[in-house]
Amino acid sequence: MTRPRPQVMSLTEAAAERIRALTAASGKEVEGVRIGVKNGGCAGMEYTMEYAQARGPHDEVIEDKGVKLLIDPTAIMFLLGTEMDYRTDRMRSGFVFNNPNQTSACGCGESVSLKPAADAAESAPAPEKAS
Repeated sequence: MTRPRPQVMSLTEAAAERIRALTAASGKEVEGVRIGVKNGGCAGMEYTMEYAQARGPHDEVIEDKGVKLLIDPTAIMFLLGTEMDYRTDRMRSGFVFNNPNQTSACGCGESVSLKPAADAAESAPAPEKAS
């Protein structure tokens, strides 16, 4: 028996609503939003987002709350378990990635330090045994 694959990412309703609004206003035929990570910034890595006109051959496709996300295959291990939110406050608005694989972030919040999910699992404390 095979166990189901975990979903790489999920969206809050606020994030899904904002993505729907942005894609509707883009004026383009959009297959979904491609999410990835790249090297850069003072903490070492940055999240990437772009409109995707077509699915890549190895993209992980996630459909959540009526939104299609196409996850770059090189980013999957860094994004496992991530919840994407959209927040607005007095000073800024934007997408926020609540990522269990994030180990630190720079002061401006534009870049992060991430470790692959496999490394995160190895450094997690062992579960307590039931008595």
